[in-house]
Amino acid sequence: MAMTVSIGATPSLSSAQAASARDIKGPSPLVAITNEPAPKLIVDPPLSAQLKRGLVFIQYRAEHARIVPVFGAGALDVSPRVAHVHITVDDLPWHFVDASGETVILVGLLPGPHRVLFELADPTHRVITSKTVSFTVPVSAPPTVFLPTAEKHDSTAHPELR
Repeated sequence: MAMTVSIGATPSLSSAQAASARDIKGPSPLVAITNEPAPKLIVDPPLSAQLKRGLVFIQYRAEHARIVPVFGAGALDVSPRVAHVHITVDDLPWHFVDASGETVILVGLLPGPHRVLFELADPTHRVITSKTVSFTVPVSAPPTVFLPTAEKHDSTAHPELR
């Protein structure tokens, strides 16, 4: 027995204006894609309101790859393609991995110029493409790391933590 589901259009939005789920979310992760286009990495500059406070919030996304925590050689055959990002701050000799696809948050950076390298990597950590974001944490930004001092050990020392 076949079932038909009809969904009425929103009166204020014509069907020509409404984006499909595929337009927003991309292809279904349940159907293999032949001849997948090369993945692209899009990295935004840090959100300015937070940067003024010394907090670095960087949004990113990938096209033609899903950011998921799937690793190993066996995952190279997954279609649609899966990936994750390696993130390196200020050319340090180490990086960390993000497989959430969510906003990257960095705190505790000293005032001054900084660079953050985002590398889109396949499940075996081979880098596919990369983008670098440069920005300056303003000198006027309040400190973002709150450590207790030897002089004060009561809750009034850091009221912002209450």
